[in-house]
Amino acid sequence: MMSLLTQHPLFGLLITLLGYQLALELRRLWPSVLLQPVLVGVGVVLLILYAVQMDFATYSASVDLLWLFLGPATVALAVPLYSQLARIRQYFWPLLIALLVGGLTTVSLVLALAWMLGADQALLAALAPKSVTSPIAMLLAQDLGGAPALAAVFVMLTGVLGAILAPLLLKWAGIDLPAARGLSLGLNAHAVGIATALQEGEETAAFAALAMSLTGALTAIFLPLIYWWWF
Repeated sequence: MMSLLTQHPLFGLLITLLGYQLALELRRLWPSVLLQPVLVGVGVVLLILYAVQMDFATYSASVDLLWLFLGPATVALAVPLYSQLARIRQYFWPLLIALLVGGLTTVSLVLALAWMLGADQALLAALAPKSVTSPIAMLLAQDLGGAPALAAVFVMLTGVLGAILAPLLLKWAGIDLPAARGLSLGLNAHAVGIATALQEGEETAAFAALAMSLTGALTAIFLPLIYWWWF
C-alpha cells in the first residue's frame, strides 16, 4: 500500500503541501520567529522522504507542477505594488539607490568570502544569485556554470535565515517605517521575506515585493557582468 502511494506521480506534491500547511498551523499555535513555515515545512518533507526512502530525483519529478507556478506567483506580486503605487513613487529614488548599494554589497561580500575560503567556480556560480527569487537564481546559476538545484538550496537558506533574523535586527535598530522594513525583507529574504512582510501589513508587503522584483531584475542584468569580470 505504501509502495503504491509513494509511486504516485503526485505524492511529492501532496507531502509538500501537507508539510507547509502543518508548518502554518504550528506557527499559528506557537507564534515564534524560529517556527518559520518554510523551514519547518522543509523539515517535515525531509522526514517523510527519509521514512519512505524516496530519493531526491523521484521527489523532484513529482513536484514539477510547483515549479510551473513560481513564475506566475512572482508576477502576481504586482497586485500589492499597484495598491501602494503612490507611496512607492514617494520613495522610489532612495529605494533604488538602497537596492543598488545593498545588492552590489551582498553579491561582492558573498563571492569574496567564498573565494577566500576556497570555493570552486561552480560553487561560486551557485552562490552568486542567492539573494533573488528561485526562478531567476536557478537560470542565472545555470548561465554562470553552476548547479540550479544547489542555487535553489542557497536561495531557500537565505530566505529562511533572512526572514528569521531581519525582523529581530530591525526591531533592535528601532526601524518601524513599513517601507524600510519591507525593503529590508524583500532585499534580504526575497519571497520568504514577502510572506513575513504580509503578516505586518499591506504597505510592508508592497515594498518587500518591490525590493524583490527590482533586485531580481538588476541582478539578472548586472550579475553576469560582475561575475565574468571578477573571474
